[in-house]
Amino acid sequence: CGGTKQSPINVDTAQAIFSPDLRPIQLSGYSLPANQLLKLKNNGHTVVLELPDSLALVGGYAQQYRAAQLHLHWGSPAGPGSEHTVNGRRFAAEIHVVHYNTKYDSFTEAMVHPDGLAVLGAFLEVGHGENQYYHEILKHLHEIQEVGQETLVPGFNIAGLLPANLKLYFHYNGSLTTPPCYQTVKWTIFNQTMLLSHHQMSVLVSTLKSPEDELLQNNYRPVQSLHGRRVLASFQTSPSAKHIPG
Repeated sequence: CGGTKQSPINVDTAQAIFSPDLRPIQLSGYSLPANQLLKLKNNGHTVVLELPDSLALVGGYAQQYRAAQLHLHWGSPAGPGSEHTVNGRRFAAEIHVVHYNTKYDSFTEAMVHPDGLAVLGAFLEVGHGENQYYHEILKHLHEIQEVGQETLVPGFNIAGLLPANLKLYFHYNGSLTTPPCYQTVKWTIFNQTMLLSHHQMSVLVSTLKSPEDELLQNNYRPVQSLHGRRVLASFQTSPSAKHIPG
């Protein structure tokens, strides 16, 4: 997993470059009927929800991408566990919704190509109330505590797992954060965080088991060096934000 375009990274908002060309992210087909069952699995690293390829990114990217899966990264009761950080700050947890370029036949084919993958990332924090969308996943975690276990989850509005405001985000070129760490991901990191209740967050960080039969915790990769990469922002991050020509 060496290389100069690895993920995650620390987003330094003072260094981010405002790009007016970054259009709002647009989702299509994200609201699924309850009779469409989705596979939820403990793969030993994280919890994965497999997504039908009827879910697509239709705006914000130059090309069309269809969904493959989503998964989460988290910490422990002792500390936060997001993968990306912002100005050095780590959030409680992070969701990744993984998509592949529609010009390829499958995720496996796409993931080796430079324009193959697009991942939407959002930070999770503890707020006051229950999050009804995350409840649709978290209420099933006890069914997949052991590595390799899977269960079926009724479809719901997957868009509810992401921020309401899809206009404000950071964008950079990076990699998958687990082996084989292919440097083929166009990352979108939303600026708005998602709120879960204290109970929901404790379910997330204290339910699943790892291959060593311990609690699966702190399943995030350390921040990687930028190696001169530019991080773009779809909005003005600071009064003196640097511009690049449109």
